[in-house]
Amino acid sequence: MKAMVLAAGLGTRLRPLTDDRPKALVELAGRTLLEITLERLRSFGVRDVIVNTHHFAEMVEAYLAAHHNFGMRIEISHEEILLDTGGGLKKAAWFLRDSDEPFFLHNVDVLSNIDLAAMARFHAEHNALATLAVQSRATSRPLLFDAASQLSGRINKDGERELSRPAAQTEELAFAGIHVLSPRIFDLLTEDGIFPIIPAYLRLAATGEKILAFRADGAYWRDLGKPESVQQAVRDLASGLIA
Repeated sequence: MKAMVLAAGLGTRLRPLTDDRPKALVELAGRTLLEITLERLRSFGVRDVIVNTHHFAEMVEAYLAAHHNFGMRIEISHEEILLDTGGGLKKAAWFLRDSDEPFFLHNVDVLSNIDLAAMARFHAEHNALATLAVQSRATSRPLLFDAASQLSGRINKDGERELSRPAAQTEELAFAGIHVLSPRIFDLLTEDGIFPIIPAYLRLAATGEKILAFRADGAYWRDLGKPESVQQAVRDLASGLIA
């Protein structure tokens, strides 16, 4: 499988750690977030990766070159302006759509031990367009899934329920920032320019496309978007909570 690592963000929540480097090169127990993400993907058989860049882009390229791309084929998708998750994904279509095989889309600033192989199998077995790793935990903007694990809506920033498709009953689940996608997604992304991917998923779910939840409730997961989260992850590694 191929993968895209979303690493172009400014990392403003991580300041002062990102005052002189991109968030992808923030270190966690002596390893960068980018190294951790790439090596995790490689452990699940990924050998071809595209990384999007913007903030301190030249540092990311130099870092990868100095580490011989960690033994992987790595391409760069540089964004002169930040394109958000959907726009960044669409810009990288040239790299990701050249086969029928699904690919991973992985935020660089999440740490987890979610079973990516099981997630990929789930995606294939259900012939999904997109599979989202989710957990039952507190979050400010949960997604809503029906009894068949199909994306049906979300809770917006104002705390209101937005249903994109009819559902008798829904469950609020937190998205983990890890996706498995069919390359067919690129034929269906009518959005252009700067756009987030979640509203696109909601639009596609409304048309009957399978945007499914992969439950990862028992897995370790941490958002590394703030300095205190990075510090807690260091403690978690030291305690053996995650390898």
